[in-house]
Amino acid sequence: MTSARTVSRLSRILALIPYVLEREVADVDDLLQRFDYTRDQLTRDLNTVFVCGLPGYGPGDLMEAYIDEDDVIIDAADYFTNAPRLSPTEALGLLAAGMTVIGMGEASPALESAVGKLAKVAIPEADSALTVDLLDESKNVSKLRRGAADHKVVHITYRSVGKEVTTERDIEPWAVFATLGRWYVMGYCRLADDERTFRVDRIRELTVLDEDFTPPKRIPEPMVGYTASAEDVVCLIDLFPNAYWVLEYYPVDVVTETKKKTRIRFSAPDPELPARLLLRLGNDARLVRGEEVAERVRQLGESLLRSHQKGLAT
Repeated sequence: MTSARTVSRLSRILALIPYVLEREVADVDDLLQRFDYTRDQLTRDLNTVFVCGLPGYGPGDLMEAYIDEDDVIIDAADYFTNAPRLSPTEALGLLAAGMTVIGMGEASPALESAVGKLAKVAIPEADSALTVDLLDESKNVSKLRRGAADHKVVHITYRSVGKEVTTERDIEPWAVFATLGRWYVMGYCRLADDERTFRVDRIRELTVLDEDFTPPKRIPEPMVGYTASAEDVVCLIDLFPNAYWVLEYYPVDVVTETKKKTRIRFSAPDPELPARLLLRLGNDARLVRGEEVAERVRQLGESLLRSHQKGLAT
């Protein structure tokens, strides 16, 4: 599985290269400060770039990247100077992601401006044609955000989806985030004595306690996925080649692997996540086992069909 550290490093390298190319020669101290590098990290990334290039990989196809005293030089990488053209599907996906961040209330003014410009080009009537629905940001979301910001323990009454069991537990909220149309809180659950992720709309009651907690020095990247437990919804899914990206994006267990397909065991806090993923993958994946997930896929499919038929009627 691709680690968050690898993704972060790749993102920084892809930002570094065009920045240096635009200036032809960049100052080392400027790069250390701008990209939050140490000199050793910068050296390692430049060494990685140095062995990259276009197919053929001859002397004229590989990039040059090195430190010359106090300057950083990257050469033979002209293909990084112009941004690639997005396909209509890529542009729509990028637009939807940006609108999601705005809907979460976490967008910077620069992002809001960029999303507005992209919307005018990609979908001129985006205000009426495209809506990224994160459901309602309930009072629980605000309370959990406040608990996470103030490092306060939160007492919740939680109704699990998979087993329909109600429990009371104290949690130490680390992060509140939205994905696939749902709000989640990630943190340390004292009842489970482990890290857990909870769906906010399944929280029946919530109280922010007057008790402080100390968060970990490095909070894991917010994501829907956690250590398997008795409350998990577990399903088996066959992935075909176009869906192999799931192996790097989600914490899954590989059951079997052949040239034509890979079977995975997918654990989730409820059927919602695997059901939405299956709808997204379409013919590139197949549900092998998981009655709860199959039922949720059916419900979501019927809802989408009704929406489509309603749109055709108007």
